[in-house]
Amino acid sequence: MTQEIVSQEEWLKARREFMVKEKEFTRRREELSAERRQLPKVKIDKDYRFQGPNGELSLTDLFEDKSQLVVYHFMLGPGWEEGCPSCSFWADNYNGTEIHLAHRDIKLAAVSRGPLENILAYKDRMGWDFDWYSSADTDFNFDFAVSFTEEQQQSGDLNYNFGTMPFPMEEGPGFSVFEKGEDGTIYHTYSTYARGLDIFNSAYHIMDMTPKGRDEAELPFTMAWVRRHDQYDD
Repeated sequence: MTQEIVSQEEWLKARREFMVKEKEFTRRREELSAERRQLPKVKIDKDYRFQGPNGELSLTDLFEDKSQLVVYHFMLGPGWEEGCPSCSFWADNYNGTEIHLAHRDIKLAAVSRGPLENILAYKDRMGWDFDWYSSADTDFNFDFAVSFTEEQQQSGDLNYNFGTMPFPMEEGPGFSVFEKGEDGTIYHTYSTYARGLDIFNSAYHIMDMTPKGRDEAELPFTMAWVRRHDQYDD
């Protein structure tokens, strides 16, 4: 779409009119965030176990000294030598946020079903410093609907994003949020998948401010341009 060329005064008038819509969007987003915080929660009864650099950990251990835990379900499955390029694009947004989240009683961690040695090797290659654990040999990824059996993949059943769409791969992306009560009880409070992950990618939101936007309409598929950050040609 070609933008109209106007005077500074006309531009300012159009910008102010559009700002009214932006303010309404911001207010509605704040309302939705408040509603999200009022959603019911589910008690976690399973004793999930994870592998980290210093050995085995429970779900409680992942909280460290915080009462809130945000888990990014990173697509790096059994036998994978590299993480998913799209998940890697998202993960590039996480470095440096941990200190800020920690000061609001939040712990951020990534979890994948692949073996720990592959996770740590890829994390080192990418230069990330957020915590990343393996859930290999547990039901964690399956229970939170980000890993799928071969039968599920082939059936075409609606098994992803709360049963709204099929997922043809063994691993999918997502975010899950947990809360730890004063008595140590852990609750699952929220999960989001698919386009719900969009808000976590600041690079995309910067693109949305530009004249070309994300510029993906003519590509074979969304994010066909994305590479791991060490694999771009320039």
